[in-house]
Amino acid sequence: MIGISTKTIYAVAAIHQLSLLEKEERLNIKALSSKANTPEKFLGQILLELKKAHILQSTKGANGGYSLNKSPHEILLKDIVNTLETNPFEDICQTNNPTLKLFWEDKQKALINVFNTPLSELKMYHEKANQNFNYMI
Repeated sequence: MIGISTKTIYAVAAIHQLSLLEKEERLNIKALSSKANTPEKFLGQILLELKKAHILQSTKGANGGYSLNKSPHEILLKDIVNTLETNPFEDICQTNNPTLKLFWEDKQKALINVFNTPLSELKMYHEKANQNFNYMI
């Protein structure tokens, strides 16, 4: 069964923050860590893995930092999970029972489908959260 580690949760939080930037904007690790509410040291390791997977790009220099390498519509949550987790969508059926085998195959397909969600969908949740926050004030 799939298990999502804290590492992946932090990665999604950071990538979400990067998806909110304007096209030419970048965030350094310190700013990104603060906005994504993630530990800076741990985030640095995660960002390197995502850069190797061509999900992120980095720019050096005074105005350097990280940005998305693709549009949020092109990045699937599955891309992030596959980069950071070991065998996240492996076969979970541990039985030869045909009924259970069919059941677990269907559940595995449904789970994979959930992670075929583009990063851009988080923007809808971001806007909804901001509306709820503003409403409560």
